[in-house]
Amino acid sequence: MSVEIKVPSFPESVADGTVLRWNKRPGEAVARDETLVEIETDKVVFEVPAPAAGVLEGIEQDEGEVVTSGQVIGRLREGGAADAAAASASAAGTQADSEHRGTNPPVSPSARRLLEQHGIEASQVTGTGKGGRILKEDVEHLLEHAGQPAAAAQAGQEAAQARPQEAPAPSPEPAAAVAAGAGGREEKRVPMTRLRARVAERLLEAQQNAAILTTFNEVDMQPVMQLRQRYREAFEARHGVKLGFMSFFVKAAVEALRRFPEVNASIDGNDVVYHGYFDIGIAVSSPRGLVVPILRDADALGLAEIEGRILDFAQRAQQGRLELDEITGGTFTITNGGVFGSMLSTPIINPPQSGILGMHRIQERPVAENGAVVIRPMMYLALSYDHRLIDGREAVQFLVTIRDMIEDPARLLLDV
Repeated sequence: MSVEIKVPSFPESVADGTVLRWNKRPGEAVARDETLVEIETDKVVFEVPAPAAGVLEGIEQDEGEVVTSGQVIGRLREGGAADAAAASASAAGTQADSEHRGTNPPVSPSARRLLEQHGIEASQVTGTGKGGRILKEDVEHLLEHAGQPAAAAQAGQEAAQARPQEAPAPSPEPAAAVAAGAGGREEKRVPMTRLRARVAERLLEAQQNAAILTTFNEVDMQPVMQLRQRYREAFEARHGVKLGFMSFFVKAAVEALRRFPEVNASIDGNDVVYHGYFDIGIAVSSPRGLVVPILRDADALGLAEIEGRILDFAQRAQQGRLELDEITGGTFTITNGGVFGSMLSTPIINPPQSGILGMHRIQERPVAENGAVVIRPMMYLALSYDHRLIDGREAVQFLVTIRDMIEDPARLLLDV
């Protein structure tokens, strides 16, 4: 029996997605719940499992195609192994591909339609998909930059007049490099991933719609570093996770947010929404770009729980396995550019939040202490905030509170 493979139901905030990659090809056997296809949205990558054990009968929406919630993207024939019909279909597809492209890499259905429409041989196109697969964007790229015969140009013009122009679907793979000019100079045009496009949209929104101001301070990291050194082995032995700096800053930020609730609030139209909870976003890098998973109810978490969740977020971000609800929401964000060597920066707030704390590289510097010059491990801190809601006095005192908590960690236990 043939079973439809459908796009999962997206949340209301996600309009559509792009087929990132198929892990199986037609004719290949699949197990029930095995990941068949990955669909990229502007927030996360959805994994679509096989609804039953059997053989992948056909692919209706190939890599690079834009799909919507509930859309049929392929078909599966139930059964334990590739039956004659599936094998025959696979062989027929392979033969058709061979006749069309000779010894060239495989061609996606959308790319093949463009090739046939413009009278272009597959051998003229450099495929950028998995295994050198020729995608729709590769053909469009050739049409745009490499020129085309007069007949093909005329055909393309007639086709464009006959139907609305389609926007190129985002490609999960980089586009091919294009030679430009003499001397081997090259340029590369790479479509933005959905995540990168969404990040760009939100950052621009923040710059345009918020009155962003940044205040700075510096913190002596020696007390926390000594504390970590003293209890590092015992902490890891008991909790199974290393004691890092981020957990101290999360706890300090929660205490500062308690004292200055405006920083934990957000603007909604003409209203100010004060949040009675502390959902702290932790910016982590991933191959797809920056993502901000949320530590829900961070005030109820211990240092070990915070470190464990951050480690889990970081690992799953690298694998593209964060869930949508894990990167949605948040009342305040912490970002640590110091892990990449940043000395000082002005982070941009994550709308609709009103504040973001920037941590930076720890560097030994001479400082004055009790009338003497001493060397201390110092870190610059930056708080970017929405000046529409937060006044400079509150912003400065918020940052000073964090500094005091870090320079005297006992305050976190004594609530002073």
